[in-house]
Amino acid sequence: MKDLKTEKALETGPLERLYSGVASAKILDFLTLFHDYDYSKMDVAKNSGVSFRHALREIAKLEELGLIKQTRTVGHAQMYRLNTENPAAILLRKFALEIAGQEAQKIADQEIAKEEAAKQAQKTETVTA
Repeated sequence: MKDLKTEKALETGPLERLYSGVASAKILDFLTLFHDYDYSKMDVAKNSGVSFRHALREIAKLEELGLIKQTRTVGHAQMYRLNTENPAAILLRKFALEIAGQEAQKIADQEIAKEEAAKQAQKTETVTA
């Protein structure tokens, strides 16, 4: 797992790709795939790859929709996580994971095909030599 303190957790998440890079999709990607913990607004912004200003706006919208919830306050920082009590948030997480799984399978299949093609080319070279 990437170091969440120094770099964006995901290069491009499944919902971000689906919604063409919208800030809320980036935030939902991060919070659905890393749902075990709560995060400050600053952490959500940094790990989602959105500006702090966009994160503030989108977090408010997502909280209003019930997809995320504030869990606690640490010092002055309000902490948020995916609202796993909301059926829509649960389905959204399953959806994001399904998309990610399908993409991973597609990449794996492509890599296997490349390896098989390379082996076949090597066999052909050996036979003709």
